[in-house]
Amino acid sequence: MTRTIQPDDLLRLHFLNGAALSPDASKVIYTVNKINADDEKEYSTMVLLDLTTSDSRQMTSGRSVDAGARWSPDGGSIAFVSDREGKPQLHLLPVDGGEARRLTCFRRGIGGNLAWSPDGSKIAFCAKPDTETPDLSTEPYRVNRTVYRFDAIGYLDDEVKDIYVLDLASGDTTRLTDDRNHNSNLRWSPDGRSLLYDANMGTDAARAMIPDLMSVDLDGKQSTVLTGWANIESASFMPDGTRIVFVGRPDDGKPIGTKSDLHVLDLSSGDIVCRTGGLDVGVGGRIMLDMPVAALSMTNVMISADGSTACATVQRGGTDHVYRVALSGEEAFEPVTTGDGVDFPLGMRGDQLLYARTTLNSPPDLHLADLASGASRQLTQLNADLLGAIDMPRTQHLNWRSVDGVKVEGWYMTPFTGEAPYPTILYIHGGPHLAYGFGFHFDFQMLAGAGYGVLFLNHRASTGYGDGFSTAIKGDWGNLDYNDLMSGVDHAIELGLADADRLGVCGLSGGGNLSCWIIGQTTRFKAAIPQNPVTNWRSFYGTSDIGIYFGVEQMGGHPHEIPEIYEKCSPITYAHRCTTPTLMVQSEWDWRCPAEQGEQFYTVLKANDCIVEMLRQPGGYHGASISGAVNLRRAHNEAMLDWFGRYVLDA
Repeated sequence: MTRTIQPDDLLRLHFLNGAALSPDASKVIYTVNKINADDEKEYSTMVLLDLTTSDSRQMTSGRSVDAGARWSPDGGSIAFVSDREGKPQLHLLPVDGGEARRLTCFRRGIGGNLAWSPDGSKIAFCAKPDTETPDLSTEPYRVNRTVYRFDAIGYLDDEVKDIYVLDLASGDTTRLTDDRNHNSNLRWSPDGRSLLYDANMGTDAARAMIPDLMSVDLDGKQSTVLTGWANIESASFMPDGTRIVFVGRPDDGKPIGTKSDLHVLDLSSGDIVCRTGGLDVGVGGRIMLDMPVAALSMTNVMISADGSTACATVQRGGTDHVYRVALSGEEAFEPVTTGDGVDFPLGMRGDQLLYARTTLNSPPDLHLADLASGASRQLTQLNADLLGAIDMPRTQHLNWRSVDGVKVEGWYMTPFTGEAPYPTILYIHGGPHLAYGFGFHFDFQMLAGAGYGVLFLNHRASTGYGDGFSTAIKGDWGNLDYNDLMSGVDHAIELGLADADRLGVCGLSGGGNLSCWIIGQTTRFKAAIPQNPVTNWRSFYGTSDIGIYFGVEQMGGHPHEIPEIYEKCSPITYAHRCTTPTLMVQSEWDWRCPAEQGEQFYTVLKANDCIVEMLRQPGGYHGASISGAVNLRRAHNEAMLDWFGRYVLDA
């Protein structure tokens, strides 16, 4: 007998969270996250898959966090990070059998970002300094950074990482950087003499998350490769070592939300050539998912062995597909994956492209594409047994025109129980320069399983529809985005899908902002659940880890320059009008949208006799309900079903 998805299925799902092709493309090592129901903790397991025989073998126990697997150049060993002895340490595992050997013993552990030298003699990694440090959560300390704490990282002076290199023959470890930056994303030069890396969280950086591209040689000599860009991601050496391929956007005055492109940097001349300028949508766009798959969702660029092409994701509407891009000659690009899905490139050897795909009704699984023939095959079915026993909801693709005639795209997930029109939850994505699409979202599935229709759409500011669409709300939050959302609700009602008298609204971050905005503008919703929202742009500017630049980029200036815009665009301005029963969900260690944002809104609603409660998430960061501690994820889901059940389902 089949059934619908239930909240406890969160504990049963397996989530792919990393994979790598062996050097000869005959095997794949991949990592799967699983929650242990007994202790409600999440562990990760490494599995070896033989592509010739399709045989798989579990390589680690599943009772620790084992992640970041990287093949040695000869294919005989796998380096990975494990917390099996307590703090995360570097380990080496022979592929043909035997126990993993620990290679480091850092007092505070290491942070991953493993990279083998081309000759296989060394492994580079990132770690905090191996020294005793004061506990900045309890000891007084002085601050001189522009941004001193960062979401999901913590207090930066205690958490930023340096680059180390381990010599496998001698066992000696050499520290290459010591600069108070957060150094990551390591790539060896083809000659093995230096490392390319991202350096962010600089002491004077207002855009702390935007890296400078740096290099360091084995003597610790650092040099700047590229700086001053609005975005830099996934930089890698070309095979000849004379050029670098990266995804990014120059700081050329264009508004936030403008697309990123694939570029080639000539190291000798400094010339930079954009290879995707003719694309109307961006390289590396991101679909918002409700799964702990952060290691997959990083922007990855795979370069062919001859340096002629690169593979990277391109977001178009609700899809993320892998495109092949020519790196020289006339600009040329083409999709190599298609269909209704969200794809993540993970590795390329010759004509073999390893990628993960998620769909509306399935978490990510591994696929292998042959770039020469165009054929593709699925390698894993990590949740086949569980999902095979579940009635998965149907989803209707929607298109309509908003108030100003602009086309908007959305989806309506239909429950199996009940009859149309259904009680409906408008679920709003964050960012705001992200998007929804054809990827798995546990909350959608859970709500559909409980009898709700779920409406999710890509309002103005969403990526994947061109720069005009994604940059349209600068200095005007709560106008076009709000009207796109309301027109989408109206469209779902007109189609006979949504019950106009049983509507709820929710969302995280930017989605929380719009949830708060909506209930200050209309009474059509029976309940709201804003999670970690921006409610007051003026205080956000001074308390958020990105406020000092993000507030300026989004509003169009500093608070003292345009106070009227900050006030107009802040949901707190209209909070006193709210009558909608509201459950605020607030992570206590959220430095992106700090707790004071939700607390302000809660207080105003309380003061004006609106029904309001707050779910606190101790120790939770901004995305705690997606990839935080299991008890926080469970509490969020249970509270959502309770609140909407009280005020929407039974309305």
